[in-house]
Amino acid sequence: MAKDRLADRLAVILHADVAGSTELIHQDKQLAHERIRDGFQRFSNVIERYHGQVLELRGDALLASFERGSEAVAAALAFQTDQSYQISRIQDEIRPHIRVGISVGEVVIADDTVTGAGVVQAQRVEQLAHPGGICITASIHESLSKRMPFEFESLGEQELKGFDHAVHVYRVELNSTDSIPVPTEIARTNAPSRKRGVLLALAAVILISVGGAAYWIKSDEPKVEAASIEHMAYPLPDKPSIAVLPFTNMSDDPKQEYFVDGMTEDLITDISNISGLFVIARNSVFTYKGKAVKVVQVAEELGVRYVLEGSVRRAGDQVRINAQLIDATTGRHLWAERYDGELSNVFALQDQVTSKIIAALEVKLTGDEKTRRAETETKNPKAYDALLQGWEHYRRSTPDDFSTAIAYLELAVKLDPNYGRAYAALAAVYWNSLWNGWWHRSFGLTHRKTLELARRFQRKALENPNSLAYQITSEITAYYAGPWADPNKAIMEADQAIALNKNDPAGYLAMATALIRAGQPDAAKKQVRTAMRLDPHYPPEYLLRLAQIQLVSGKYDDAATTLEKAIARNPGDDWHYAYLAAAYGHLGRYVDAHTNLKKANELRAEAGRGQLTLAALSDQYQGIANGRWVGDRKILREGLDKAGVESGDEWLGLVKGKGPWTIEGATMIDSMTAKQLHDRGVVFVDVGGQYRRGHIPNAQPLEFYYDALDYNEVRLAQLVDKKEELVVYDAYGTESYYKVHATAMAVSWGFEKVYYFADGLPAWIAAGYPIEIGN
Repeated sequence: MAKDRLADRLAVILHADVAGSTELIHQDKQLAHERIRDGFQRFSNVIERYHGQVLELRGDALLASFERGSEAVAAALAFQTDQSYQISRIQDEIRPHIRVGISVGEVVIADDTVTGAGVVQAQRVEQLAHPGGICITASIHESLSKRMPFEFESLGEQELKGFDHAVHVYRVELNSTDSIPVPTEIARTNAPSRKRGVLLALAAVILISVGGAAYWIKSDEPKVEAASIEHMAYPLPDKPSIAVLPFTNMSDDPKQEYFVDGMTEDLITDISNISGLFVIARNSVFTYKGKAVKVVQVAEELGVRYVLEGSVRRAGDQVRINAQLIDATTGRHLWAERYDGELSNVFALQDQVTSKIIAALEVKLTGDEKTRRAETETKNPKAYDALLQGWEHYRRSTPDDFSTAIAYLELAVKLDPNYGRAYAALAAVYWNSLWNGWWHRSFGLTHRKTLELARRFQRKALENPNSLAYQITSEITAYYAGPWADPNKAIMEADQAIALNKNDPAGYLAMATALIRAGQPDAAKKQVRTAMRLDPHYPPEYLLRLAQIQLVSGKYDDAATTLEKAIARNPGDDWHYAYLAAAYGHLGRYVDAHTNLKKANELRAEAGRGQLTLAALSDQYQGIANGRWVGDRKILREGLDKAGVESGDEWLGLVKGKGPWTIEGATMIDSMTAKQLHDRGVVFVDVGGQYRRGHIPNAQPLEFYYDALDYNEVRLAQLVDKKEELVVYDAYGTESYYKVHATAMAVSWGFEKVYYFADGLPAWIAAGYPIEIGN
């Protein structure tokens, strides 16, 4: 790197190195070097912006000189802010934290080597700084104007190795309410004319764009690489389009990640409610979380003009938000601001950011949008915090996290009984536990009870509705209303969800589901395409819904192609293979159909589930666990039949008579025999869904739903070995069909000693035998 002769001159010296660089290199030498090199290259660019000169850049250290202490400090703060942001997006432990020391002293360059007392002193001072921190000497401190937005912490007199006298050292940070000074333009007699011209032009742009403003907060370079409209993956929408990148957690506590992610998602939701904006969905922008991506990449991959990025720091009840809006097509920063306040005022802070975006993009709000913006979901910050924690666990989408989410969300509605969003979140958790078949693992509840809770909280959410409340309501209506219901109700509910948030892809997917139920596949397809545009990094579930539409439309080749893409994204979902087997069955590709059917059943076996059968896909039985299918199942069943799926209805041939029924292979017993078997310790299974209201002592609850036959078989096998005795009953009388179905199924599954207690719990109670209430 070129160096000017500075011998026998005093200069402001900045020295920086990487804290713990040896340990980083031991973890991954190549990756550590790449990240260190990238950090120092960005630091070099900042130094040049602030009129400094990089003298040496070697390995894990950098040396630079400035004419002014204020420029050196401002450059260091600008870089450290950016470096903190970049590091926060790294998910592994190879994070190069850089320390900075600034001093005044003599610099000597001889034989291409930079030496001098000033260099050594800056190096010694830098070693007193925290990783990611900055230390300066008293001489630098005294040279700074009182108007500069810097905060100082005195470290007192420090003995520095190689120096006879102690040196007073200060730590320096930015004032919490101010911005990093923008580089000022000063003519440099020794600067090349080309560079001087560029700097003068930059000064002109600053004066024109910010009216001579003195300060501008930054967490990146003032101008970034511009995105190419020709290279964008999607055409730009006809209205302002924006992607909000996940905000960086600048808190000392990594456990505050939920709070930062929640605020990012809330900001996305807030601006999504504005019809004049096109906003990329949360799912797509969060694929960049923890990654050091460039604005140009985000804009071109998502097809947007504007990108918002920022950070959140929470310390106790204090919250600080940094945000900057960038026009990706020009690389120009439209604005950058800092907002500080208390947790109790967090909603006002969020509103300030939203208002700034609206103003910068010159968006006009409708009357309804102005009214909704003035409304608040809750005034209780503790309820809001509980909601964010519950939502974070819900987003993780595991059985255990669903259970944890419920605890936080129940706390939120306890703190604010009118918190509509929290009720909608509760409905979403219970509803999606049904979707994933987790109701027993997550909550220890029956299918019936879980659905009951989903509906209860869904209805409660509609008292103070948001988009999510209507979305869940529409899906419940579409999936569980039955083939006899009017699908227009589900369509109207989905329409309400979209009206409240025109940028939420979930609303369009709910509408697609309702339209499939209504027999309108072409209209449903348009809704899925809209969802995909709003969520360019869409999950495989979008492809699954599109494939359903293509299957019911008879476009089997298109369905096969779509499902192959879905499998490439998520090779662990058995229904992707089952649908593909159906598509291949219709196409006459029987070898491929059998291969995919085999893979589907292998995955089901790994999950402890039974083999796929046609019986569970009967139109008579509705429910989301049946392949997440809605609408006419005839085409799906026909394709799977051609693929070689077994009927699974062999149990029907075991049922004799019209009631009271008998079951071939099972022994019908009366209450006295039942009591004798109970006294011998034989396992009793209650299948009627009324277990909590009263049951035979020590009986085991098991609901036999047609959309959960595989689960029932596995669960029953966990309760009793197939060679052991088993009694099946329910809480209803002789005419009930629950125990008939369950008994016949148990026999068809190979249970060898099945007793059919036809009279059930009423006969048990009539005989004077004891019962238990509750769990």
